[in-house]
Amino acid sequence: MRFLSIIGGHGASGVVCRMIAAAALTCALLNLESGIWNAAQPPDGADSLSRPASSKGGRGSRTTTFQLDVHSNIAAVADADSSNLLYEKNANKVTPIASITKLMTAIVTLDAKLPLTDLVTVSDDDVDDLKGTRSFLTVGTTLTREAMLHLALMSSENRAAACLSRYYTGGRPAFIAAMNREAHELGMENSRFVSPNGLSPEDVSTARDLVRLVKAACQYLLIRQFSTDTEFDVYVGKLGDVRLQYGNTDRLIGRPDWNIELQKTGFINESGRCLVMDAQVDGRNLIMVFLDAYGRLTCFADARRVQRQLAALERRR
Repeated sequence: MRFLSIIGGHGASGVVCRMIAAAALTCALLNLESGIWNAAQPPDGADSLSRPASSKGGRGSRTTTFQLDVHSNIAAVADADSSNLLYEKNANKVTPIASITKLMTAIVTLDAKLPLTDLVTVSDDDVDDLKGTRSFLTVGTTLTREAMLHLALMSSENRAAACLSRYYTGGRPAFIAAMNREAHELGMENSRFVSPNGLSPEDVSTARDLVRLVKAACQYLLIRQFSTDTEFDVYVGKLGDVRLQYGNTDRLIGRPDWNIELQKTGFINESGRCLVMDAQVDGRNLIMVFLDAYGRLTCFADARRVQRQLAALERRR
């Protein structure tokens, strides 16, 4: 399920909730990074809007183990066990990474070892004044820290990520500092974080650095679980009787031909479409990074292209 619905009771309250649901459908077309997708999508694997690497970086590919057809402008495919790169394309190019940032947000949140059952509340400080993205977590919404983390990873909920950072010991400035310390410790030499949700184009990294981040994030059971759940419900409102049903932003999650251990999508105008995954491909554990893609489906189609091309190479051996 790739949409968010709001379900209320009967009678007048049900009418109100249906009105809210209609507004939700309008917002769905505006905010693809909050777990909301337009239902009118091309067939699975289609990539009608994609194009090969443009002037933003078409000459950066280097000879690695495999020669693959990848349309994203920046990419890396690595063996997850050894971290050896099997394929790279402009992999050292520093670029905004949008909501891929939330993987680092999750690591810092879990490393703080603050109780996941603690209640945290969305405030005005969590509202996106930079990009104007929408959220169904209205100011005053209270959920557990665990639920906020779940929404941030699975549905890329921006206010959830912002809220998590504010409840860190020392507040958001200390949280951002911890993100950058973690990046340094992981050897992410070309990465920098200034926000917990990736809405700032100053959250930057490289495909090579993100291979390190994905590998580190895979060490956390909750990050793997939450990022690959297909849907998750939370209950909000004064009486806690309004259900928000969120879906995963990754259209490959739940597909029978995919075994995905971890994933994260991302998009702002400056970053293009982004996708990182740890997945089993023909019995091999791979980390795939696709950044700065032009079409809305290009990253997903690139993942399928890599899957099919590697399978074809294995059959030839």
